[in-house]
Amino acid sequence: MFSSQNIENNIVLAVYQDERSVFRLNDIAQLIGETDFQTINKKLNYCVRTGKLQNPRKGIYTKPNYNPEELACIIYTPSYISMEYVLQKTGIIFQYDSGITTVSYLSRCIEIKGQTYLFRKIKGEILVNTAGIIQRNNCINIAMAERAFLDLLYLNKETYFDNLNPLNKPFIFKLLPIYKSKALSLRVKKLLQND
Repeated sequence: MFSSQNIENNIVLAVYQDERSVFRLNDIAQLIGETDFQTINKKLNYCVRTGKLQNPRKGIYTKPNYNPEELACIIYTPSYISMEYVLQKTGIIFQYDSGITTVSYLSRCIEIKGQTYLFRKIKGEILVNTAGIIQRNNCINIAMAERAFLDLLYLNKETYFDNLNPLNKPFIFKLLPIYKSKALSLRVKKLLQND
């Protein structure tokens, strides 16, 4: 069994040596090989009070300079970053919005330290299908532009796109069956024919 001081030192050391910047209580327990969640929780609270770690949401702990994209994927799981956020970064939508749009199993809008996180609910079978989603080592799941395009059209019929040229059109048609929607297929065909 670790001493109280040893657990605190192990937590800080383990968290700062890990490439991730956002952790759940379970992640930290695995990192230090400790199963006594009550002890870990007390030490984590002390680390937060002393400024070594942050606690932006219940059960979530971060390094002071955490990655907001990483936090977006951990607040509600399963989820992945998609829609306007991705399309803006890839030059398909020009209007700037600093919010991070995420597809999840529920709809919520959360603000943490000045950053807006918008979660949009999508059907479970679409959410868990990983086609067109890049899974990075640090727990960031982010849609490719084509998947983000389809997610946005699926959830918001009246969407305007500034530039469809960066999209890989054959890949869009390959992803379309995930959504099982005739209406979406018609909207996609109409949009891409006009481009």
